[in-house]
Amino acid sequence: MTDPSLPAPIPKPEPPEPPDINACCGNGCDPCIFDLHDLAMDEYRQALRAWEALQDTGSTPAP
Repeated sequence: MTDPSLPAPIPKPEPPEPPDINACCGNGCDPCIFDLHDLAMDEYRQALRAWEALQDTGSTPAP
């Protein structure tokens, strides 16, 4: 049984799904779906670092 006075654990961030290679039209769109995926990966890496830091300290962020 879990203690309701304890905060719920924060789930580990999941990486974004990579775009299908065939989804790119090859016309040099700006932004390209691969550029958007790169940005999403940057956000994922930042969220993962923050999550890992919380795991190391054993604390949860303030609301």
